[in-house]
Amino acid sequence: MNLLHKNELSPSPLMPVLFVGHGSPMNAIEDNEFSQTWQQLGASLPRPQAILCVSAHWETRGTYLTTMPRPRTIHDFGGFPRELFEVQYPAAGMPELATEIKENAITDIGLDRSEWGFDHGAWSVMRHIYPKADIPMVQLSIDHFQQPEYHYALAKELAFLRSRGVLIVGSGNIVHNLRRVNWQDENASYDWALEVRDKVNTAILDGNHQSVIDFQHQGAAFQQAIPTAEHYIPLLYALGLQTKADKVSLFNDKIVMGSLSMTGIMIG
Repeated sequence: MNLLHKNELSPSPLMPVLFVGHGSPMNAIEDNEFSQTWQQLGASLPRPQAILCVSAHWETRGTYLTTMPRPRTIHDFGGFPRELFEVQYPAAGMPELATEIKENAITDIGLDRSEWGFDHGAWSVMRHIYPKADIPMVQLSIDHFQQPEYHYALAKELAFLRSRGVLIVGSGNIVHNLRRVNWQDENASYDWALEVRDKVNTAILDGNHQSVIDFQHQGAAFQQAIPTAEHYIPLLYALGLQTKADKVSLFNDKIVMGSLSMTGIMIG
């Protein structure tokens, strides 16, 4: 293993792992029950030396890490207020961390030095958890062409980071069907969304990871709740990092607008 010569990471007690249901980009600038919980997390978590974020909003062919020293803030959405487009999250990147991950992983991981940055799956949450943007962050992309088992297995290759002071965060939504969003009722929840939320929650709390991995083969409700996998996949990275000794708890466990679950998971 090569040592980091700059911003060197020190050994640490095992860091927790998060999966965060990020929901609407508006959560980035709103003061609501979800953003308040994220703020509370930031106050209670052990302070990381760096963050690795797996966001639903960076899909690629192959797996990549952001490797630029100053990643740009990406406003990857449309139709929202100007205030949201003005948000910047100026956290530093950490090229040395990206290089170390690549060198330690069995999976072939590419280094992106210019194309990406921090998309809203990352910064909309992180600006509440760490509002000072004073912790360096690296993003890991989701290979759109791989099966769920690939992502769960890759997470295990990242486990060494937990004892190097790195907070690993998956950002997506377990239930995410934008075509079925109920724009008239913020508190609506479809029966199929509740069914999937409850089944996945039970599997997570029971440690039944195989059931969570096999979401594509569990019937019509799952097909409605997870019509595409990109928002679900970050959950598999979080679960792949769980050890037998880790405690697991839920937060922000609510369905909004009929077809979006805000459920978050704390591991460790």
